[in-house]
Amino acid sequence: MTSAPLADPVAEAQRLIGLGESRGLRLRALGGVAVCLQAPGAKPRLPRLVKDIDLAAAKGDSRKTVKLVLEAGYIADEMFNALRGSRRLLFHDPVNSRHLDVFVGEFSMCHDIPITARLGREPLTVPREELLLSKLQIIELTQNDQGDVYNMLFSNDVGDLDQPGTISASFIAGLCAGDWGLWRTCQLNIERSLRNLDQAALEPDERKLVAGRLETLRARIDAEPKSMKWRLRNQVGDRVRWYAEPEEEAAGA
Repeated sequence: MTSAPLADPVAEAQRLIGLGESRGLRLRALGGVAVCLQAPGAKPRLPRLVKDIDLAAAKGDSRKTVKLVLEAGYIADEMFNALRGSRRLLFHDPVNSRHLDVFVGEFSMCHDIPITARLGREPLTVPREELLLSKLQIIELTQNDQGDVYNMLFSNDVGDLDQPGTISASFIAGLCAGDWGLWRTCQLNIERSLRNLDQAALEPDERKLVAGRLETLRARIDAEPKSMKWRLRNQVGDRVRWYAEPEEEAAGA
């Protein structure tokens, strides 16, 4: 490969995904790049600046991913990758001064979100459900994260049907029903998103649309029968911390 990383992070993510496909390596976008790619015309309703690139790869593909990314013009964080490479890889783009983060097998920050089993459902990004969960699982939403939640729910309906353009509430509810910590953080962030919606740069009818989809998602999560593990953890509640700090997760794995 002779071409250097592209200046536009969305276009660069597409380049890397395409290079992976040409080698039989499945990569899919996460983060702000994915939110842009899933928006109509790659333009989210609430404009968002994308600084770095997040990708997902299947479990066991770390070595192939490292080889491809190095040949694509990146520099590896060798210490980080030596310690974490089976689950997460970090690279630096020396041309555009940004980072490339690759989650392997699962998305793991405040909570663990599985991604490998459904990685091929969409051509460029992780599925909408996993992408939304990657935002709802953040214990302290940034302004960008909050905007991403609104952008996704503005562009996608929420329902039980597993079809293009619809976020499957039943899939999200199923994961939350087995993991009290994930349920609790999602619950808090749905409430926070509803509370902050009046501050978003949306028209009144657009706010109503997003609010309705948030309410639909919350109701479906609440209605899902909970596992025994969930019910036991629910007895403890907020007295014990239920999430990992991202920096602690990075250092400890």
